[in-house]
Amino acid sequence: MLPQEIIRKKRDGQQLSREEISYFARGIGDQSISEGQIAAFAMAVFFQGMTMDERVALTEGMRDSGEILSWKGLDGPVIDKHSTGGVGDNVSLMLGPLVAACGGYVPMISGRGLGHTGGTLDKLDSIPGYQTMPSNALFRNVVKKCGVAIIGQTASLAPADKRFYAIRDITATVESLDLITASILSKKLAAGLEALVMDVKTGSGAFMKEYADARALAESIVGVANGAGVKTSALITDMNESLAGTAGNAVEVLDAVRFLKGEGDRPRLESVVMGLSAELLVLGGLAKDREQARRDLKRALDSGKAAQVFGEMVEGLGGPGDFVDGPEKYLAKPEVTLEVKSARSGWIHQIDTRELGLAVVELGGGRRRAEDEIDHSVGLSELPELGQKVEANEPLCFIHARNVDEANMAARRIIAAVTVSDDPSGGQPVVYEVIDFQG
Repeated sequence: MLPQEIIRKKRDGQQLSREEISYFARGIGDQSISEGQIAAFAMAVFFQGMTMDERVALTEGMRDSGEILSWKGLDGPVIDKHSTGGVGDNVSLMLGPLVAACGGYVPMISGRGLGHTGGTLDKLDSIPGYQTMPSNALFRNVVKKCGVAIIGQTASLAPADKRFYAIRDITATVESLDLITASILSKKLAAGLEALVMDVKTGSGAFMKEYADARALAESIVGVANGAGVKTSALITDMNESLAGTAGNAVEVLDAVRFLKGEGDRPRLESVVMGLSAELLVLGGLAKDREQARRDLKRALDSGKAAQVFGEMVEGLGGPGDFVDGPEKYLAKPEVTLEVKSARSGWIHQIDTRELGLAVVELGGGRRRAEDEIDHSVGLSELPELGQKVEANEPLCFIHARNVDEANMAARRIIAAVTVSDDPSGGQPVVYEVIDFQG
């Protein structure tokens, strides 16, 4: 086959065969297809789109460009979750241990922060000694021993995706729904999953701000993943406000530990954690329906088993053995803590959640450039919720910063991002819709 003929065919709006797509995906991974040809293919897909069959073929081809993990011999289903990213989204830190405590195995391949959104790996790097890039042997051992391990993508998993994404990033083709779907799922499918639940976020703090775009992505991912043999459902969830009461790295880890110990006080966060976890238990055959799944999850939470699993994962991957007992003594502390006060009384009417995420980045909790180091101690806590009543001079939130100047800069951004109204508001729903697996 000739790469240029495959490009020409897609450029002209024709459907590609599975063999043509597999050939092209293999060539991306083994370097036999040039960067220019990949860029041209990406642009052709961007403008012409792909059918569902083509998306499945591209996803499987990219999955097959590297190692596919096998988990034979486990006594439970291998299942996982993926989020499109948000602010204060520390769900993975709770979901993995909860699902493992109910009998699932969760080999979670996570990422770092992107733009204004936080990254699960950056959060876990807050824990001294925790290895986010362990050897394959250690990764497997931790999953088998305690049921969950949250790590980063190794070079052997879906290498075609890594190369393809880098080229999409510099050719203005990142936004292609077809290519987003293949990128997300090729890595997840390479992890050897039997079932997957997607958290597709929409709103001011999400990449998919418009609901229609979020729903289209959710439907694409559910269709392609099931077409590739992995039972998958998606929840469309709200990101018009921070999900957790914190945004940052160490602060979100502390928030997650408190949740697992039964000290959580953010109902919206609990709704998303339990909703996604319940969906996974049903997809994985660990519960007959969502009601039973929620009962099992609550039992795992209330008994302390989920917190125990989290502690075992941390210790297994090199962190302190008593981390769950006293996370505060291990997590980095900021130099400055600043209270941001409300200028007036009223109800929280609107939050530009993206601005909250950017405030964390400016504080040093995210990256301006790929090579930047992250300060895990900085961030935001006690963040406001939509519909919340506030009084003048009461705190809207607290800023954790390296110095006073950076704290004041973040405060200005936060004050501009939060709108207080005279009219009471009921806030937003947190789970809008479930896109079910049909099969």
